Amino acid sequence: MSDDQPEPRPRDPSLRNYKPSELRIASEFLSSWAPFLSRDLCQHCTQTLSDRIRSLDLELDSHAEQEHSEENSNIENSNSPGMSEDHDDNCDNNSIGSWKDGWNGGSEPVVGPSTSSSPRLETPPSQQKKSWADMEEEEEEEDEFEEEEEDDSKTSKRVVDLNAATGELRISKVVVEKPKLPREQREFIRFTNLQRKKDFICLERVKGKFVNILDGLELHTGVFSAVEQKRIVDHVYQLQEMGVKGELKERTYSAPSKWMKGKGRVTLQFGCCYNYAIDKNGNPPGILPDELVDPIPPLFKVIIRRLVRWHVLPPTCVPDSCIVNIYEEGDCIPPHIDNHDFMRPFCTVSFLSECDILFGSNLKIVGAGEFAGPYPIRLPLGSVLVLNGNGADVAKHCVPAVPSKRISITFRRMDESKRPTGFVPEPDLQGIQPLSYEEDKAQKLNAPKPEYHMKKQSVRRAVNMEARGSAERSYTHIEPREPTWSRRGPANRRRVGLNLSS
Repeated sequence: MSDDQPEPRPRDPSLRNYKPSELRIASEFLSSWAPFLSRDLCQHCTQTLSDRIRSLDLELDSHAEQEHSEENSNIENSNSPGMSEDHDDNCDNNSIGSWKDGWNGGSEPVVGPSTSSSPRLETPPSQQKKSWADMEEEEEEEDEFEEEEEDDSKTSKRVVDLNAATGELRISKVVVEKPKLPREQREFIRFTNLQRKKDFICLERVKGKFVNILDGLELHTGVFSAVEQKRIVDHVYQLQEMGVKGELKERTYSAPSKWMKGKGRVTLQFGCCYNYAIDKNGNPPGILPDELVDPIPPLFKVIIRRLVRWHVLPPTCVPDSCIVNIYEEGDCIPPHIDNHDFMRPFCTVSFLSECDILFGSNLKIVGAGEFAGPYPIRLPLGSVLVLNGNGADVAKHCVPAVPSKRISITFRRMDESKRPTGFVPEPDLQGIQPLSYEEDKAQKLNAPKPEYHMKKQSVRRAVNMEARGSAERSYTHIEPREPTWSRRGPANRRRVGLNLSS
């Protein structure tokens, strides 16, 4: 370190009454406004102000000056007489500003052009922001979504450095890595925090009897984070672009003309080609046995594995096909029941925007994209709606005209007898097993109990032992009392009934 480098100031006793969070806020605020606060000040006052700001960081981290001494030394060496001009060009453009000797009352920040030769502008690969890690880990049997958001995995703080040779105040950021939990533990935490709603009830008369037409319906929220949703949506748009360029099979991508409001949404089919209505060749609605489409993309397989592992879909009904619906504003899906060429249950995942899906045994078409029914369900972003039982086979469902762009992906398993000719099951979708809840139970059983709970147990155990000893010494035999409910007989039992016919 150069002899001109200022020594770290001792901790200021007046700062000890403030919390670290308050000092951090003050440091960032003053660092941002340092160019304005130093306007019209002499060099001595400017240095005093910078020292005061730096003292806040020294209070937060007493070793901050030592960690950056080498960096400051390099910067000072670059300010030699022969390189002063280069230093002006390579100053940190990401800082709020800098000021030099000889100002005439002005403190405008010096902003130079960005150059690749500046070492301060280059971020090490380990510290670059990553919105996603690799989607498939080659070393692991299970692929998963890995998200490394800067807000979750890293923290940063500002450090103010003063160059004694030039009087330049530099503001830099130090990135500190946070400890990261193992992959299995992170997945288990998210899995146990899912919100699952399975108590949908809508009673309607069907064939002379009142039934719950929504029995078997489930809504799972929190399955996909915002980062994961963005990754999926970007991939869908990439597949759509491939379809437009003709890089997918003919029946994979479909973009019919919008001949009326709500009609003509873009679709992508993988695994099988489904015919929505009787086509020009006379083929009925259902899976076309002789039409080939592209296989399920790898990213969609990752989604399927999560749905099974996180108990959204059962391992006995792993999807082997999917269809992507890309909605523009005003697009809709009319009332229908999914074809029985597909097994139950099946599910749909929602992206981009929320919308309502309408259920009812007798849905009515009011107008273009407008439908009437008894039970709407709001589909949050990243949620999964599972259709099974009456919710899939008794109740019809439809999607009214969406207010904004939306993407949905419906995953279904084909009836083996309806699979297209030459279909080969995906090897990496075989043998998927759900996560076990036993890990959570084991953690609860092995968790240390609070001290007051242990004392309470010991006192209770001592009282029981004393009572047992006194009972043995008295040799008193007590007849067991017959429970009151057994003597009163069945007249005391609760009777619950619902006269649905009335």
